Amino acid sequence: MTLARDPFDIPADVAYLNCAYMGALPAGAVEAGTSALRAKAHPWEVIADDFFAPVTELRPKLASVLDGDADGIALTSSVSYGVAVAAHNLPVRSGEQIVVLAEQFPSNVYAWRELARRNGAQVVVVERPSDHDWTAAIDRSVSDRTAIVAVPACHWTDGTVVDLEAVGRQARRVGAALVVDVCQAAGAVPIDVGRIDPDFVVGAVYKWLLGPYSLGYLWAARRHRDGEPIEFNWITRAGSEDFAALVDYGDEYGPGARRFDTGEVSNFVGVAVANAAMDYLADHPPAAVAAHGRSLTTRILDGAAELGFTVAPTAVRSPHLVGVGLPDRLDPITVAAHLAERRIHVSVRGASVRISVHLWNTPDDVDRLLAALAEL
Repeated sequence: MTLARDPFDIPADVAYLNCAYMGALPAGAVEAGTSALRAKAHPWEVIADDFFAPVTELRPKLASVLDGDADGIALTSSVSYGVAVAAHNLPVRSGEQIVVLAEQFPSNVYAWRELARRNGAQVVVVERPSDHDWTAAIDRSVSDRTAIVAVPACHWTDGTVVDLEAVGRQARRVGAALVVDVCQAAGAVPIDVGRIDPDFVVGAVYKWLLGPYSLGYLWAARRHRDGEPIEFNWITRAGSEDFAALVDYGDEYGPGARRFDTGEVSNFVGVAVANAAMDYLADHPPAAVAAHGRSLTTRILDGAAELGFTVAPTAVRSPHLVGVGLPDRLDPITVAAHLAERRIHVSVRGASVRISVHLWNTPDDVDRLLAALAEL
């Protein structure tokens, strides 16, 4: 397997270390999107199968990055849509608790706050642990009152990891449901829903899956595939391929998790781009992406520590997404601007500079970053 910058339109003088913000499109995905737009210019050539076949093709590709089954995949418009589906299908009673992390991304918070408000439940926020060990902190927060644990695979601000298999065991121990946001992890690290045993997994394709914006996915455990969708559209119904019979108004849904698909799931351009991006990633499995990322982020954090920046312990670092804490004398916004002036692109999240790598990144990007940090 060759890890190359060539398929990406990233100029040689740009060090793009910001995949956690948005992934770049490989050339094949750009071409697929362009072709799909051209096809829409000739709508008389769009046939019924075009509404279904590309989506059917995409489901197993998305399932593969979760080591799950294609029937468990629903296509959504966003992570928040997937979380809303999960919240709609998980019971919580008055006095029960929903566990989330401090400073968790809002898409995996608002639905739980609303669910708790409606049902007289409580959202329990796991405060950021001083030792960066989210897994142990979650364990201390889970109790017999816990109904739902809703956590990410890693924290979006600095990449500190959550051991999802351990959290799955914690949730099952008290009979709680587990909802996992893998937006900042899928495609970059191996994920195995069989070992984690979540109730729902939600994600988006525009980061490490190198796809378009406004296209997400949900994986539902078999025990939830007869659940209730949050919208009632025609294309999720059994037999919807037969346009002439749509006004028969059948109540039966398509197989698996398809009932949870968003409306206009066919999304001709977005699905075409996502399919092509996933085809590219088929030659770059998550374990290989993680190994490549680890080789770069280890050098970044070791070098940053030598310069006096604060870094998380090795045991709790993600291989692909890391945070660098700044000395008191430095302001994160100023640091990001200093780097951007040198065509080095990162994000500021909280009090950390967030650095995230993918296949296009090279040791030269690391050298440029560390040299720029040394100037501060």
